[in-house]
Amino acid sequence: MLNIDYSIRPEGLGAQLDKMFDLAAQKITSIENSWDPSRGTPVFTIRGEYTSRGWTEWTQGFQFGCAILQFDATGDKTFLDLGRDRTVAHMAPHISHVGVHDHGFNNVSTYGNLLRLMNEGRIDENLQEKRFYELALKLTGAVQAARWTDVVDGLGYIYSFNGPHSLFSDTIRTVRALTLSHQLGHVLMGEQDAKINLLKRGLQHAETTARYNVFFGSGRDSYDIRGRVAHETIFNVSNGTYRCPNTQQGYSPYTTWTRGLAWILSGYPELIEYLETIDEALFEELLPQIYPDKQTVLNRFVEVSEAVAEFYIDHCTPDGIVFWDTGAPGLGKLGDYMNRRSDPFNDFEPVDSSSAAICAQGLLRLGRYLTSCGAKDRGQRYLQSGLSLAATLLDEPYLSFDPNHQGLLLHSVYHRPNGWDHVPEGSKVPCGESCMWGDYHLLELGVYIQRLAESTTYHKYYLD
Repeated sequence: MLNIDYSIRPEGLGAQLDKMFDLAAQKITSIENSWDPSRGTPVFTIRGEYTSRGWTEWTQGFQFGCAILQFDATGDKTFLDLGRDRTVAHMAPHISHVGVHDHGFNNVSTYGNLLRLMNEGRIDENLQEKRFYELALKLTGAVQAARWTDVVDGLGYIYSFNGPHSLFSDTIRTVRALTLSHQLGHVLMGEQDAKINLLKRGLQHAETTARYNVFFGSGRDSYDIRGRVAHETIFNVSNGTYRCPNTQQGYSPYTTWTRGLAWILSGYPELIEYLETIDEALFEELLPQIYPDKQTVLNRFVEVSEAVAEFYIDHCTPDGIVFWDTGAPGLGKLGDYMNRRSDPFNDFEPVDSSSAAICAQGLLRLGRYLTSCGAKDRGQRYLQSGLSLAATLLDEPYLSFDPNHQGLLLHSVYHRPNGWDHVPEGSKVPCGESCMWGDYHLLELGVYIQRLAESTTYHKYYLD
């Protein structure tokens, strides 16, 4: 269980953030100097060097997004030029990629960050460049929304790369691609020129995910524990009915793969922040049978966010780190592991620091929103939980100080069931390695906290 430190303030993490950004500069440069595009996209490290792993190309946006965030944090134009040039040269296929559910990861992390920085005045205004980013974001949201399966009760979801029957928890963070496209005035054109509202489709996906991938302790099945997350839900595509929970990267359908939970905990608070800005009248036209008004939507997404936040707090170690799955079979050999500091070098099960990095930002956003609504105690609980996780990640053994290691955040896990993660000589489980999504989300967390500390423009994915 997390030991929440109520003394930490964003400004108190300044020195650690500065060190992290210094390290990130070295590592981004090292990857750029050694990366061969013919080898595919960097995914995770083996003995400190980034390597590729073909499954889906979902991490390239994080590769270039890291450079853009580095510029965001430091103002070093070298990294802006790197991120911008590589986005133009390599990201176009990701915009038109009809085979994946990863558009929010790839394209909001690149084109989205660049447009955000231009709108904030951090990049010089250039109308042609701005329209280029806007067009990319319009298209990525529409292409993503076209991967669609209808289900009962007027709902539906963006289906995963497994096929139309498969709803991943990961995909909730892809909904921001739909909302950005909608915000830019775009629609998905369907058969016979049907205009498909991308915000409505995003809300449908979010509600379907909440109903079927998140548990609320309401007795849905024998393993219905509040805040537990199923990585994948399977539907009967013939009639749109729910069939069963499943998993791809977790241990079982009835345990929680912690990175799946992390995508939920980061995705919903982001959507809450965006939806709070929308005109009340719009909700009368979207899903009135489910969300009759804006407050109903916000309350629902808070319910989801708090459930998974509490589950995370209850199932992490006191310093905020989780194991790769809450039901991993070796955990019973670790004794009272949730009441002592994490040990990434243990002999039984790997931790996943990337889950903590993703969750930290979600906790901070949730806490800030609740505080703004007058729920001061609940808000402070999540704000300080997020800062407590950040303090752990910004120090050893999780922050990589080794100049010869290309990763920034150590001890992350990609696919434990498939055995894809490197086990160092002398170790019994994967440890000591990094992944692109972990590095990216640590940088994004750093930018978020830096802006809180300096009281500058609030960091958000959507446009003012």
